[in-house]
Amino acid sequence: MNIEGIINVSGKSGLYKIISQGKNAIIVESLKDKRKMPVYPHNEASSLEDIGIYTYEESVPLMNIFKKIAEKENYQKCMSHQSSKNEIEDYFREILPDYDEMRVYISDMKKTLNWYNILQSTGFIELPKDNKNDK
Repeated sequence: MNIEGIINVSGKSGLYKIISQGKNAIIVESLKDKRKMPVYPHNEASSLEDIGIYTYEESVPLMNIFKKIAEKENYQKCMSHQSSKNEIEDYFREILPDYDEMRVYISDMKKTLNWYNILQSTGFIELPKDNKNDK
């Protein structure tokens, strides 16, 4: 699982992969529909590598959350981000029991589930290869 170069652009749905860098913008490609677009410095963009989920002790990197979901779901899709608030909160407690309920909002949980499903459907999250058969 490698999420290097994957970003979220504020105000745009979905996730984007950085494919090029211009003088005043980066060029990104949508993971869903493969459309390319420029992202300028005034656009707010966040690398998934830099995002974490608050717990009572520390902030857990999003990559670790994705790994926990993948293991729980056997590397298949997880529940929909459009499920009920209670279902999403219960699911999140299963994968991260000590998340900070005061600082992690339902919208954060929904984004996490949606992003996981996007990454899974585009091949970024897949069952690890069995190293025993590699020679």
